[in-house]
Amino acid sequence: MVKTKTQLYGICGVDEAGRGPMIGPMVICGVVIDPDCIQELQKLGTRDSKTLSPLRRTALSKKIKKIAVATRFRSISAVDIDRRRKHTTLNEIEVDEFVSILRELKPKTIYLDAADVKADRFGRVIGEKSGLSVKGAVIISEHKADSRYPIVSAASILAKVERDRIISNLHEKYGDFGSGYPSDPKTVEFVRDLVRANKKLPPIIRKSWDSVKRIIDDESTKQAALDSF
Repeated sequence: MVKTKTQLYGICGVDEAGRGPMIGPMVICGVVIDPDCIQELQKLGTRDSKTLSPLRRTALSKKIKKIAVATRFRSISAVDIDRRRKHTTLNEIEVDEFVSILRELKPKTIYLDAADVKADRFGRVIGEKSGLSVKGAVIISEHKADSRYPIVSAASILAKVERDRIISNLHEKYGDFGSGYPSDPKTVEFVRDLVRANKKLPPIIRKSWDSVKRIIDDESTKQAALDSF
């Protein structure tokens, strides 16, 4: 089916990968499929990307792209996140990027993995800001939507595969810093080593993150204690 510029069409899922890391970008993906293809998507076995191996995610991403009517990505760098967080919240950054994607895709039915503690509010705000609610779009906004709806799982998988690709490229440039998450000892040690050596933190590190600030404060305290002797 060919849609006009104003016509809403398709079932869309939107999700992110990399909301919490201290290193690397946050990637958001929106994917639209034809309503007749929903069963085909279900048969692929799509589910929350975090429960899948990297190989399985990559294989599924290729199949999802073949089914999709359209996909859109937004990659928000660590520098951009730090800059924007000076005057807004991470939730609001997500809202803006979700809205940007949906304005381009113009889907009729939208499933969102809600970033707000109030899932309904998240969907309502996105519907209003995108202008799609007044045009008749139906928005389903829920927590853990990526584990409940195959279309959101598909968006989750595509976002994760894209972020993994970016992280792999960053490893080649900056060295193996692990996954970028604060729970990863390799990531923490990467940042800690830079701080200990009094080196400037590279732009891939989210300097506004509390986990990064704690490392800086911790190493400063240790150095001050050594200097006192």
